[in-house]
Amino acid sequence: MAENRAHATKRIAGRRWSSYLSHMRWFLTLLACCAPIPALTHPHVFIDTGLEFIVDETGNLTHVRVTWAYDEFYSLLILEDMKLDQDADGILTPAEEGFLAGFDAQWVEGYNGDLLVWADGKPVALSGPAEASATTEDGRIVTTHLRAVEDAAAPAANLTAKAFDETYYTAYEVTRPVTVSGPHSCQIDRIEPDIDGQLAQMQAFLRTLDADYDLEENDIPLVGENFATEIRISCPNT
Repeated sequence: MAENRAHATKRIAGRRWSSYLSHMRWFLTLLACCAPIPALTHPHVFIDTGLEFIVDETGNLTHVRVTWAYDEFYSLLILEDMKLDQDADGILTPAEEGFLAGFDAQWVEGYNGDLLVWADGKPVALSGPAEASATTEDGRIVTTHLRAVEDAAAPAANLTAKAFDETYYTAYEVTRPVTVSGPHSCQIDRIEPDIDGQLAQMQAFLRTLDADYDLEENDIPLVGENFATEIRISCPNT
């Protein structure tokens, strides 16, 4: 079993490094162009995200179901730490899934769940996570949680959402399905971030800093939203 785990670790680490370089192309460019300026905060966890917007008969958003698929390496660390999947086959038993469920749903007060939603340009207040579930897919931990709309009304005629960590410690990519559930016909559009444009701005900012500038003791640029995909939902029949 230990040998199987070792092989799995090496295989996953190899795939993770390749994916890491892909995700980090902008950051690596920053380092190449701006050394010896200290490194900015950069992603340590990568999450593929899915969103389900639940709309009721009156045309109001009532819930958002969020899916997070963690990268292979982080998943391995969590499974090791929680002593799950001891046979290293990447498949959890029902009991293990129940034990894992909610491991990422213990939020500190004030945490927004790395998700912002607007209705007609106004922020939508969402509850903390409920109905948490967890499983594994090809060695990756995949979790879901449900968040209720706490506003009196959040019309679904014009919704906008972004999943991001403003510090960019966690990198979210909306690569899993984005859907709308309910009796209404809705259109879903995606606005992808201008990676090159944001990169150029960050390079220009870094070049204004002295090489001894301490980003840890000063204001670290919160770049996460700049690299977030914007989801736009319009339900014209609501």
